[in-house]
Amino acid sequence: MAVNPGDADELPSMLWGLDPVFSAYSRLYITDILQMKESTQVPGVYFYKTHPIFKVDVLGTVVYKRERDDFYCYGVDDSTGVINCLCWKDEKSSDQGGSTKSSDPSGSSRGFNIEDELRRLKEAEQKSTVLEIGDLLRVRGTVKTSRDAREISATSFYKVNDPAMAVQISRMLEMPQLYRKCYDQPSQKPGDDLGGTEAGGSSRFHYLLSRSVLTLKEFFLEKEVARFRPYDVEFLLHPLIQSSSAEQESDQPGTSFATQIRNLLKETLSVLQEEGQIFRKIRAQDEVYNVTEQDKDLHTAIKDVLREDTKREKYAEKGCHVLHILSSLRQRYSQNLSREVLEIALTFLECNSDIISTKESHYTVL
Repeated sequence: MAVNPGDADELPSMLWGLDPVFSAYSRLYITDILQMKESTQVPGVYFYKTHPIFKVDVLGTVVYKRERDDFYCYGVDDSTGVINCLCWKDEKSSDQGGSTKSSDPSGSSRGFNIEDELRRLKEAEQKSTVLEIGDLLRVRGTVKTSRDAREISATSFYKVNDPAMAVQISRMLEMPQLYRKCYDQPSQKPGDDLGGTEAGGSSRFHYLLSRSVLTLKEFFLEKEVARFRPYDVEFLLHPLIQSSSAEQESDQPGTSFATQIRNLLKETLSVLQEEGQIFRKIRAQDEVYNVTEQDKDLHTAIKDVLREDTKREKYAEKGCHVLHILSSLRQRYSQNLSREVLEIALTFLECNSDIISTKESHYTVL
């Protein structure tokens, strides 16, 4: 059997967890999912370039459909290729069948009725998981190969209502950036030297960068940091550079410790901004960063927008779309706010039961 030229770049499986792509649902083009090479070490894990992948997130149009007793089989087309998606039915929904009537016939006249609300929620959930040809489907799941064909076994899936194509356009703009900044970048190789060859130095730096990002995230969470300046957190990266230098068997002349710290901190802050974890409310010479999950002023502004706009008839029923919220916040809070920042803040508020998502990318205040 011919040797796969990509095998030489396959990291040992014990190091896969160091790659943040491995534990995430990777937003890859379907053509790349179909062409990924399966790992020679662990069946069911695939490699896009040097990144180990087994979970993906796809969005596309349903081009064919088959139904079985336990699952739907949808063919999803994202314009780069078509992949088969096995979407398992909810057993509870099937068992409950047509039992949709409330046990309290007078409950609806008394205002809020929990059984009616649960019934409506269940009906909405069922409608979102039964699609027809031409519907837009989002699927998250694991990649598998069955009968020499690549497919996705869904862990979650739902119909996306996107009449204005806002979701599709947003994803179309996001994907090239993900590829350029993440998937097409080399995976971490902790054994390489930071100050060695160009390829080795790059891999070592990516390894340090992933550790640096994790260090700052943990620090923000533990200390409940709301805002900071770069020199406030610089000391946290000192041990990373020091341990990296200690691991090198030979100390060759290279960049100074201060320069390494400065470069690592700059890239770390850039990654955190791209993820939406931090942002700069005001672009000024005084470099101040806000931590998204700890910025109470931002949270208040979001709730104010939802509270005011959901009173209008246009948004009363389904809530405000994330792009509408973003536009309002850029006018009243910060012009520098990104969608990534907003989505992290919305998720945080929803987890704290301050707001609720009514449908795909729509929110209302509780």
